[in-house]
Amino acid sequence: MYVTPEQIQAVSKAGSEAVLAVATAQFAAFEKLASLNASAVKQAFEDSVSQTRALLGVKDLQELAGLQNSAATPAVERAMAYSKSLYEVVSQANANLTKVAEKQASEWNENFTSALDKLSKNAPAGSDVAFTAVKSALAAANTAYDSFSKVTRQATELADANIAAASETAKGLSRVKKVA
Repeated sequence: MYVTPEQIQAVSKAGSEAVLAVATAQFAAFEKLASLNASAVKQAFEDSVSQTRALLGVKDLQELAGLQNSAATPAVERAMAYSKSLYEVVSQANANLTKVAEKQASEWNENFTSALDKLSKNAPAGSDVAFTAVKSALAAANTAYDSFSKVTRQATELADANIAAASETAKGLSRVKKVA
């Protein structure tokens, strides 16, 4: 079995496509993070300016205490919103990279199995036991990978549910503080 230039080119192209897919996914995540951070910094600056102006207009201690209390709740809400947005960006980036990795693993598996089948056709008599063992090991590895992927997805879904529940709890607490 000879390797042709076309086969080398196909493998090289597939590898390049995989690298480009990873780079694109990472750049998209970086872009979202940069935008999120820029808006958070802008909001923090605007809040700081507003708070400074309000502090300059304070006439007594009671007004100062009220100003501090009124500033704390929105800051906590913005921090929670930022954390949730950050988690969403990271989660989405992870999902995109997982898709690329799964696609690459699937393609590698198909190519390896195909090459193994071609080799087994030209192999000497009696070597079918070795090929069967390799195929069995590959099947076991695929099963283990599928199980691991399933557990990872379940853990991610659980984390998403916990983040959503924590956000709702925090919102409820901030509403109670506003009413009180």
